[in-house]
Parts: sequence; C-alpha cells; structure tokens
Amino acid sequence: MAATSEATTVWNGTLFEGSGTVSLDSSKAASLPVNWKARAEGSDSVTTPEELLGAAHAACFSMQFSNMLTEAGSPPERIQTTAAVTFQPGTGITGSHLLVSATVPGISEDDFERIANEAKATCPVSQALAGVQLTIEASLA
Repeated sequence: MAATSEATTVWNGTLFEGSGTVSLDSSKAASLPVNWKARAEGSDSVTTPEELLGAAHAACFSMQFSNMLTEAGSPPERIQTTAAVTFQPGTGITGSHLLVSATVPGISEDDFERIANEAKATCPVSQALAGVQLTIEASLA
C-alpha cells in the first residue's frame, strides 16, 4: 500500500517582498515561516524549501543506512545525519551533501564506507534528487 504525505504552503505577495508559511500535515502545530530573503541569503530563524528537503534527505538516508547495516549483520546503535542542500539563485538546487556519524559495533571501516555509499545511492530521496550532485562524508563514531 502506498502512503502519501502532505505539506501545505500559503504564500502572500510577490516573490521578493512576500512571505508564507509551510504546514506539515503530520504535525498540526508546526507552521514554519518562509521567504525569499532566507532562501537566497540564508537565515537562522526562517526555513527554506532546501532546509525542508535536507530534513527529508537526512531522514531517508538514515533509515536506508540503518536497514542496510542491519541486513549486513551490523545493526547500528546510532546514526546522525546532516544534509546540507545548496541553492543558487538563478540556477536552483545544485547539490546535497550528507555528513554522517554513526556508532556501529563490529563493522570494518571498508564495509561501513561501502554501505554508506550504497545507502546514499539507493534511498528514495537520493533517487528523487538524481539531477543534482550528491556527496557524502561518513565516519564511525
């Protein structure tokens, strides 16, 4: 059975002067502000489509990596993933860089790196981002 997830954005005004909010269907209390300035210049207090995409990529990769490690006989204790999604005004999204630190007892460095790269290539969000550069730095904690 397929699952569909939803998020809704309400935007008011023009691109450069306007602003909006993103609401996540799974969390009725979550309403996140968005605007062009934050997207083009960065912000510590206003979200961007790229930040939301990074959250999706980090979560998807972590789940895929966890499953692949477990299937390889090395279940992880902890995986921490940060996805840095780059947006270039006038060009668009140019890449997503995964920074991963994981505690995986009994795994070799070579197996860890191989499985991390396989997870990066096969997680559904990575596949959806096939048109941009995907990179990874993975280390055992």
